[in-house]
Amino acid sequence: MGDAGLGKTFAVHHTAHTRFPRAHVPLRLGARPGPADLRFHLHHALGIHGTAPAEPAAADALIRRALGAAPRIVVVDEADRMPEPCFEYLRFLHDDLPDGLCAVLIAGQRGEKALRAQQMLLTRTTTWLTLQPLTRGQVPRAAAVLHPLWQTVAPDQLLSLDGHFAHGSLRRWALLTHHVQRTLTATGAACPDPGLLRRVVARIDTSRRP
Repeated sequence: MGDAGLGKTFAVHHTAHTRFPRAHVPLRLGARPGPADLRFHLHHALGIHGTAPAEPAAADALIRRALGAAPRIVVVDEADRMPEPCFEYLRFLHDDLPDGLCAVLIAGQRGEKALRAQQMLLTRTTTWLTLQPLTRGQVPRAAAVLHPLWQTVAPDQLLSLDGHFAHGSLRRWALLTHHVQRTLTATGAACPDPGLLRRVVARIDTSRRP
């Protein structure tokens, strides 16, 4: 869980994809999905051949077989938007599989209440994690890891950029990186200097405009 822009989705999918590539099963369900949507997306995300059966029992048999054949990490983004029948379906899969179901549910900070209201999660959740904005001490290292262009910028300049624009948000750092890259390409500059960075921030920081 965590506020928008902190990198929840990126962190979960990057970790799962790089450390457990064969187990990673990402699901993006859209608004107000139902169990039929879960079955459809699981069928395709698990790489099950053929068209997903319309009959729930047949679809469930294929899904259970695929989930039980190898370790899987099912990642559900915006899980707090799921209605109760979808949580019940996840409970069904969890309790039906011999080793349970490893599922990572991603939700905004405001979605915590909706998730904790699901009784089936209270007894089946290993841990609840909340992402916080980057601290000042984390900004220089995190920016350098995010993109090589920040490796040429002094730590005090990175802290200034975070304080004036990014505010510890990975999404805002990604936005700034994109625009700085475009400006470097347009100007032919080899690396961003303080003046270039100030101009880019002034152009994209709409929060300071009337």
